Amino acid sequence: MHPGEAVHLQGWRAELDLAFERRAARTVLAARRHAGPLVVQKPFYPEGEAVCHAIVLHPPAGIAGGDDLELSARSAGGAHALLTTPGAGKWYRSAGSWARQRLDFDVAEGACLEWLPQETIIYDGALARLETEVRLAGDACYLGWEILCLGRTGSGEAFQRGTCRLRTTVLRDGKAQWLERGIIDGGGELLDARVGLGGQPVCGTLIVAAPVLAAELIAACRVPQPSVGAGAVTCLPGTLVARYLGPSSEAARRYFARLWGIIRPEVLGRTATVPRIWAT
Repeated sequence: MHPGEAVHLQGWRAELDLAFERRAARTVLAARRHAGPLVVQKPFYPEGEAVCHAIVLHPPAGIAGGDDLELSARSAGGAHALLTTPGAGKWYRSAGSWARQRLDFDVAEGACLEWLPQETIIYDGALARLETEVRLAGDACYLGWEILCLGRTGSGEAFQRGTCRLRTTVLRDGKAQWLERGIIDGGGELLDARVGLGGQPVCGTLIVAAPVLAAELIAACRVPQPSVGAGAVTCLPGTLVARYLGPSSEAARRYFARLWGIIRPEVLGRTATVPRIWAT
């Protein structure tokens, strides 16, 4: 890590550690531990006992310079957990300290984990580091997305200052399936470059990691397109990646939700059941 990227600890330090287990026909939240302002609500079962839905809450509502958040989740053999958030994540302008969010997911053989947060808004002047590591064992499955909105576009704010650093790693049995790093500098050339963001403030990535991804599934996922902006789907061995680039985080979420509706029955054996919190 470059010295200038160190997380200054005068901000909030928050940790949430979750463990999901399969007990008979039910996935249960078997253990939870938290420190600081990061908690989970009571589990929900809108699609029956096999899938446990949990809503991750960050009561301060925004992440400021110096904050350090870590969410860990483990899905044991046979368990199926779906995690989401109640609203957009907000990364505030920093006076000089970096803020960090780390997602650390372990999915055992025969288990599933879905990470479907609402959008992340990076305010002008924020210094943000978003890190995700997913470790899969055997035939475990993972489906997750991240939607970034650079600047508060609703109030006409552009991302002119600050930096957003991204790192995503997906491993299966210790071997890398997907490695991605990105640096988005406020006011930088990447924002307007045709090989970058092309002047669009919203970008998103959906990742599916599964032992088998049929060619017919990939073809079906290439049919839908966002209502505004552009979408694309590609496939590597054991990994499907969908991208969104455009002006609207809502259009990105609707696009990814449509893909989720196509992917979930084929990969996870269940129809897509939208978390109720998305409608509030």
